[in-house]
Amino acid sequence: MTETRTPPFWKTRQVLLSSRPLSWINTAFPFAAAYVVTTGRVDALLVVGTLFFLIPYNLLMYGINDVFDYESDLRNPRKGGVEGAMLDPGLHRTVLVSGIATAVPMLVMMLVLAGREHPSSWLILAVSLFAVAAYSVPGLRFKERPVVDSITSSTHFVSPAVYGLAVAGAVVTPGLVALLAAFFLWGMASHAFGAVQDVVPDREGGIASIATALGAARTVRLAIAFWALAGVLMLFTGWPGLLASVLAVPYILAAWPFRSVSDERAETANAGWKRFLWLNFLTGFLVTMLLIAWVMLGPF
Repeated sequence: MTETRTPPFWKTRQVLLSSRPLSWINTAFPFAAAYVVTTGRVDALLVVGTLFFLIPYNLLMYGINDVFDYESDLRNPRKGGVEGAMLDPGLHRTVLVSGIATAVPMLVMMLVLAGREHPSSWLILAVSLFAVAAYSVPGLRFKERPVVDSITSSTHFVSPAVYGLAVAGAVVTPGLVALLAAFFLWGMASHAFGAVQDVVPDREGGIASIATALGAARTVRLAIAFWALAGVLMLFTGWPGLLASVLAVPYILAAWPFRSVSDERAETANAGWKRFLWLNFLTGFLVTMLLIAWVMLGPF
């Protein structure tokens, strides 16, 4: 019999799908925005850093997750598309190797380009990569530690911005601290709300999460509270940053219908989660406009 070979195009497609292309911008934009707004320049570090946080970073983060969550993902009806690849076991090694192979050269270039001027950036990058691995790898599995899972997930998205600020030599101000704190709360709220829809399959698979620990309704309410607090913190960033406080409202409205959802019907929160995914694009556009205004009008 002739052995059937898997077409290279299909393999490439599956590897890319495991990196969640819909979410690439969520890690690349924070770095690029923080760096450009702080330095006012476009240089090699900006290009390499943006490319790293666009694809390799996400391939590592989500690829590792898909590989080590394969058994539980089999029971999750959401998997197999933009919300998570259902990787063939034969591709697990390929995904892990692809993530490492694409990340290492860029990491080396970033370290060289950043030089020794900002040593704190090395630690920030190390923490960021540790969080990427610790979330899913056996032995750590922060994703199965309630509350720690949301903190780690938020670190995935906030750390690129913090790294961008560090290598750009940003001056720490109360407004900047408020901004990063608001971003971190937004990240925790987003993870917590996303975990609600998986309460049933997670419990069936013996996986703990903030949502399985608190219950669906309480987790949704906690997410709403975090988004609201993030909006309040933005009021302390100065003009025009305080205008971003209203951006918390659409997320609260998307989650609000599920504030009393039962654990048995937790999967219905997927409708709100899908709205959340598209809200990120609108929010990203509006944040870009505010950043332009920030550059034109001065710092926070």
